[in-house]
Amino acid sequence: MARSSSDVDFRAGIDFGGTKIEIAALGRDGTTLMRRRVPNPGSYEAAIVAIVGLVEGAEAEIGGRASVGIGIPGAISPDSGLVKNANSTWLNGKPFGHDLSEALAREVRVENDANCFALSEAVDGAGAGYRTVFGIILGTGMGGGIIVDRRPLSGPHHICGEWGHVPLPWPNEADMPFPKCFCGNSGCMERYLCGSALAEDCDGPGHRDAKEIPARAEAGDERAIAALTRHADRLARGIAMLVNILDPDAIVIGGGLSNMSHLYAQVPELVARNVISPRFTTPILRNLHGDSSGVRGAAWLWGADGPKAGASEPVGTVSAPKTV
Repeated sequence: MARSSSDVDFRAGIDFGGTKIEIAALGRDGTTLMRRRVPNPGSYEAAIVAIVGLVEGAEAEIGGRASVGIGIPGAISPDSGLVKNANSTWLNGKPFGHDLSEALAREVRVENDANCFALSEAVDGAGAGYRTVFGIILGTGMGGGIIVDRRPLSGPHHICGEWGHVPLPWPNEADMPFPKCFCGNSGCMERYLCGSALAEDCDGPGHRDAKEIPARAEAGDERAIAALTRHADRLARGIAMLVNILDPDAIVIGGGLSNMSHLYAQVPELVARNVISPRFTTPILRNLHGDSSGVRGAAWLWGADGPKAGASEPVGTVSAPKTV
């Protein structure tokens, strides 16, 4: 008889990236017991095999059985159980959670990678101790996740937190014309706030890398200073819209652009201009766990106290087949 999903010794989190697959094993107190990564093979069946190998390797190294959570660059459609919106397009339309559960002979929990980032920071990161945490990812793309009581919100379409694909609020002349987004719409916040958008705004079409822009601004480059000023103002407008709708207790920023220190000094004051409240006091925080947040959040999908028999299951939980 297969062991119960509640009968585990540690949590395993999987970060399913475009070029790599990483596993982290966490003890019940959140201590990292081991981490390992392998190249993403870039095909569906081979990826399942790679994940199984990582989990089995962790269990052999640590000794014991793991709960398994996985963050993917997409979501599990709640009506079909198939992956949607993944930028690793060969995942789309596949019963990834079911197939992985079957291969591992246990329940697995599959969640959007932005939700995993937000969950990690809410459990024991920069957002620890706050009830409602909105996690922002500003990197090559833009995403978000909403955590309430250390649990991700998914919604009936499993798209909760996708604030990068709503229009930039309160647009002005400098924001025109609305840029076209890969999702098919125009004016999405991602096309103003992600790294490549900042690079193009600063240096023109074809430029994709924004990491040198803060240093250029500090050295007095007026074009870089102007681009960062516009970016901070646009981010503040997006956050103000978010606060007016959700009013979270804390906001945590992750992704490559989260290292731009001026955001934490400038954005809160700019947010206050558009928040419908006399005061704006929500902390805007730099992430604590950095690149580890995704894989740690995947491990925390089983909750701060680990799997428990009879616990309610979030969208993305897939039961293992019965074995004898």
